[in-house]
Parts: sequence; C-alpha cells; structure tokens
Amino acid sequence: MADDRRAQWLRGVLDLCVLAELERGESYGYRVARALEEVGLGPVPGGTLYPVLGRLERAELIRSRWVDSPAGPPRKYYAVTPEGAALLARERGEWAAFSGRVGAALAVAAGR
Repeated sequence: MADDRRAQWLRGVLDLCVLAELERGESYGYRVARALEEVGLGPVPGGTLYPVLGRLERAELIRSRWVDSPAGPPRKYYAVTPEGAALLARERGEWAAFSGRVGAALAVAAGR
C-alpha cells in the first residue's frame, strides 16, 4: 500500500520535480531519473519519465537538443524554457501552501 501511495503522490508532482531538476542545468533523461532517485523519490522508470518530458516539451516548458556522446549514441538533452521557469516559480508557492495544509491536517488528525 505504501508503494502505491508513493507512486500516486509522485505522479501528481513529477512534472514539477522534473522542471526543478532541469532548472539546475541542462540534462538528459537518465541523469534526471538518477537525480530524482538520489533526492529520495525512488526509481523513476523511463516509461514514466519520458512521457513527462514529451508533455513538458510539447507545452514549451522545456526544450531539447541532441548532443553527440563520445561513449555511445547521441543523447537528447533537456533544458527549462523561460515559460517553464515561470511556471515552476508559481507552482513552488502553490506546492508549499498545499503541503502545509496537508501537514496541518495530518497533525490535527494525530492530535485527536
């Protein structure tokens, strides 16, 4: 049950987490997935991540470019657009307010 709940929570915020990771600098999909795992979000499979990247790109919140790799095939690198950075700034505030309300609700429920 806990894994199912974590997956549901992640689905709700994965777009924002990807934007936040790309705001740190241009990166490719596998590295984005590893970075999200390293901060404790758990593994993000390619079948979950790449549709998010495609959706963000179609919405013009990120852009991509192909870069030759010395160790194999070219890699598709992604970066946040100004529109994506503006959305992320707005949504950070919304997330902080929402997560604060959830925290308050859980604290109240625990105090009963």
